[in-house]
Amino acid sequence: MQVASELQDSHGTYSSPGQASFALEQHKRNKTQSSKEPVGKEYTKNEALALDASDALRHLRSEFIIPTKDDLRRRTLSYTEITEAQEQPCIYLCGNSLGLQPRRTGDRVSTHLRAWATKGVLGHFQAHEDSNVPPFVNIDEVAAERMAPIVGASASEVAVMETLSANLHLMMASFYRPTKEKYKIILEGKAFPSDHYAVESQIRNHGLDPEHAMVLIEPPTPTQATVTTTQILSTIDENASTTALILLPGVQYYTGQYFDIPTITSRAHSYGIAIGWDLAHAVGNVELHLHDWDVDFAVWCSYKYLNSGPGAIAGLFVHDRHGQVDRQAMDEGKDSFRPRLSGWWGGNKATRFQMGNRFVPIPGAAGFQVGNPCALAICPLLASLEIYGLTSMRAVRSKSIMLTSYLEELLYRSSAQALSNGQDEVYTIITPPETAGRGAQLSIRLKPGLLEGVMAELEEQGVVVDERRPDVIRVAPAPLYNTFSEVWSFVVIFEVACRKAYNGQGHDGKGLGALAGSEDKGWSQIK
Repeated sequence: MQVASELQDSHGTYSSPGQASFALEQHKRNKTQSSKEPVGKEYTKNEALALDASDALRHLRSEFIIPTKDDLRRRTLSYTEITEAQEQPCIYLCGNSLGLQPRRTGDRVSTHLRAWATKGVLGHFQAHEDSNVPPFVNIDEVAAERMAPIVGASASEVAVMETLSANLHLMMASFYRPTKEKYKIILEGKAFPSDHYAVESQIRNHGLDPEHAMVLIEPPTPTQATVTTTQILSTIDENASTTALILLPGVQYYTGQYFDIPTITSRAHSYGIAIGWDLAHAVGNVELHLHDWDVDFAVWCSYKYLNSGPGAIAGLFVHDRHGQVDRQAMDEGKDSFRPRLSGWWGGNKATRFQMGNRFVPIPGAAGFQVGNPCALAICPLLASLEIYGLTSMRAVRSKSIMLTSYLEELLYRSSAQALSNGQDEVYTIITPPETAGRGAQLSIRLKPGLLEGVMAELEEQGVVVDERRPDVIRVAPAPLYNTFSEVWSFVVIFEVACRKAYNGQGHDGKGLGALAGSEDKGWSQIK
């Protein structure tokens, strides 16, 4: 079966995300099966296999270590004799929480440790002919150069440093400059808690009251999970005269909604308001053009779609207009660069080791660095960025649209089949249905009381997704390593898990009524 092969260009990718979506829609229209057949029929499995066969990025899966089902259950890290059953890979759809480990990671980390062992402090400057990682002193520069294409920026606009929350504070210290007239910060009401904490603490640090200085954008009704671009623009319009800064997520962590970054940024700038973006769930997930979109600043982590490990080193973007350094003005004792919290690693490299007390920042995002970044922590990031270097964000996004659209199609088909059989609807998708309005993730809201049983069954079957209490499961097929066959298998298992939980056939024997109002525990303690 040919699946959208006509739309693939000479690089084996789709010429646009819209064409990738069109390819899947064409594939749907060409199917001849009855809509009354259940999702688990063999034709559907063949459909998934056909989509896998035509996947231009399928070779990248081998770049990652996919945990086996036995790996998920084992209590030790040491390996014993492995049976064929134990070699079965799990279904890992949790790259929105923590990406899988690239096979290159261990080697890059080991190489760095050998360089440290071999050269000690000299490893800061001395390269090895057989090394695949840079000397310590400029490893962050190399990482920034490789990161830049992923966020749509020049290398000088990107810095690899710190953690997301620390970088957010550093950016707000520079960009949040409240006055008596303009002092408010607009943010999403359901923002990731760390963003909310950062905003509130910055407001208090300026002696202001968050009750009056925070403007929260909430969904228009209690039954809605997302906010619209129109609503965001209206909030900006209504508060423009008193707003000093806007902070929003590129992709919302709970719903998976992809915000219209260029439109919202443009509206903020029309009022002279600086705007920053938390791209934790966007970087490596959707196409970004931060420079062209005129974004003021952005921050992100690298342990989700960038697959750099738990608590991995983060990154930030500062538009080049904010990173300029006027040396002549500096010599004349005038303001010569944007105010910031400064540290020696952000200082001019030519004079850094002269140990002078006059701070001259590096032009660009690097000038916002504070302390020297952990070279060891950058090695896993470099390993992942090497894999991104084998493809493009255009290709990654194209496959992602197809994967998530296929997941959505199967979920809707399964739900429709259940309804046609007289069964209750047990879940809804709260992520926007438009491909342009979401990334890889679909957030599935279960009927109250089902989450515990569904998660237990998924875990038992070797499926890794994550939950957000009280009733949402987040499912994120990562295009670098997930397959259409895995998506198909997930939906089959998920359908069974939902029915078991609803009918009281779960691991604790409780049905919908018995589970309603039960104490929140289990996965929530580790998620």
